[in-house]
Amino acid sequence: MSECDACGKQENMPYQCGHCGGTYCSEHRLPEAHDCAGLQNWDDPGGVFDSGFDDSVSSGDTSSGGVGDRLGINTGTGGPLAYFRGNVTYLFLAIMGIVFILEHVVILALGSDAFQALFVLHPSHPEYVWTWVTSVFSHAPFGFYHIFGNGIIIYFFGRLVEQQIGSKKFAAFFLASGVLAGLGQIAIQAVQGTSAGVLGASGAALAIMAFLTVLKPDLKVYLYFLIPVPIWAITGFYFLLSIMGSLNPMGSGLLAGNIAHLAHLIGLVIGLWYGQRVKGRSRIPGQIQFGGGRGPGGPGGPGRRRP
Repeated sequence: MSECDACGKQENMPYQCGHCGGTYCSEHRLPEAHDCAGLQNWDDPGGVFDSGFDDSVSSGDTSSGGVGDRLGINTGTGGPLAYFRGNVTYLFLAIMGIVFILEHVVILALGSDAFQALFVLHPSHPEYVWTWVTSVFSHAPFGFYHIFGNGIIIYFFGRLVEQQIGSKKFAAFFLASGVLAGLGQIAIQAVQGTSAGVLGASGAALAIMAFLTVLKPDLKVYLYFLIPVPIWAITGFYFLLSIMGSLNPMGSGLLAGNIAHLAHLIGLVIGLWYGQRVKGRSRIPGQIQFGGGRGPGGPGGPGRRRP
């Protein structure tokens, strides 16, 4: 039995929206009934209703194919890229995975200095503007805990946020929170006189979690499928931890100095702020489990500070 993403009703025969990938009951199965993120493309004259016929007639061309057609890339509903259409959450996760592999390639082929210059945001080199973005998708290359921890938050919570605000706004929200969190972290490090770099998507991930906390603070998160914890408690824990870590940069354990606590705090504040802006216009399910998910067309530190 599945749960409707709009109202939380248990449904024996759920409907899956072909535009946003959500699962809905009969009452909310239509896109306009669940504020489908795909509706934003319906008014685009160059979007879903454009066959290219008028362009070919007026220009005299024999083909209306676009860049994807010329390159032989199938971007249609059944193509390999269809999984990511209207599903920016999983696109960003895929980019994180690709970048993680590229980090190892660069380290092996070009060395650590090249890795630092390409993927790590440094207080000594804020003019390396590409690292403002690449550092958001980069993670500590030696070990999987960093990328896994951020990835699992984005995987389970990202789609909920994307369905509420749409893919374009979600992409802007994710990137803005990640970039601002990183820049804020290196700004305070510049004041403190430390030169360690910053990398990781934790600023964006915690912004997503804080956003959901504002919209539905009683959302139950089932840790390990067993332990029900309200999302406000998880967000509150990270908020307090980030404040204490920011005030005690030489701490150890959970307050360790190789964690970008200020970046975490900035991400949380951005998420809380943006959540307040859209509060009252959302429909969030009542619970979510860490351990399952679906998408359209498929299954669901100084040394380097790690946001």
